[in-house]
Amino acid sequence: MSYRVFTDSNANLPRKIMEELDIQVLPCHYLVDGERVEYSGVIDDFDSKTYYDALRAGRRVTTSLFNQQSFTDHFRPYLEQGQDIIYVGLSSAVSGSYHASTLAAAELMAEYPGRKVRTVDSRGACLGVGILTCMASDLRKEGLSIDAAVSRLNEATDHLCQYFTVENLMYLRRSGRISAASAAVGTLLNIKPLLWGDEQGRIVCVRKCRGRKSAVDAIVEKYRTKAVNPEACRVGISHGDCPEEAQALAERICAIAKPKELLIYPHEPFSGSHSGPGMLALYFFGDSR
Repeated sequence: MSYRVFTDSNANLPRKIMEELDIQVLPCHYLVDGERVEYSGVIDDFDSKTYYDALRAGRRVTTSLFNQQSFTDHFRPYLEQGQDIIYVGLSSAVSGSYHASTLAAAELMAEYPGRKVRTVDSRGACLGVGILTCMASDLRKEGLSIDAAVSRLNEATDHLCQYFTVENLMYLRRSGRISAASAAVGTLLNIKPLLWGDEQGRIVCVRKCRGRKSAVDAIVEKYRTKAVNPEACRVGISHGDCPEEAQALAERICAIAKPKELLIYPHEPFSGSHSGPGMLALYFFGDSR
């Protein structure tokens, strides 16, 4: 089918998958203590160790939204070639980038009336966006039309499960996810939250666990009780520079039900500044969010 699949730098995908599935990615940049760092959007190019060490050292990382012009600049060449576009983006509940993509889509379809630009709000982040983007490419390969593929993707977002925990609550405090008082008390009591991407794509606390082990156990139990047919699906794990824990989590979920494909990568910089070093996340399709 004559359409391109786009995502952005939040999707956390490696070059090999992007090339095999013919996925286009929008690059971005972030600032470390005001110094600009370019990021290709390909997770292979992300120096996660340096990035998370900078956060540990107290350096300030800030990110910016993809604006409407970013989308029009990247989409227009393909529309000029007569191709349509599906874009799968970061949750609209945590970023304004998705809204910018919808404005760009409307502008470009007015400019190219014979073309379609379809946007999908993943209501997710990181590999939640990534595995949906891979699904978009799979549907194209199966021969689905652009509108049929978008319908399937929107249905899939209702079943996208995203559970994670963090090591240091202060990063969530800085991003406004929790109050300063809650962060201080939680740190004192060794509280590790089980966090979830809810039905609207917001980050909410599901449970307050006493200690890291308890929080990771809770993530594993969510997979045990909610995962649907993982043997036929991609499952993702992202981590804030804690690869050994990510691998241990992978072994535990594979013991329950080995996925068709398991993606394990460092958590990208776009949302990694909010979750901080030591975050550990699992993404899979379940019976519901």
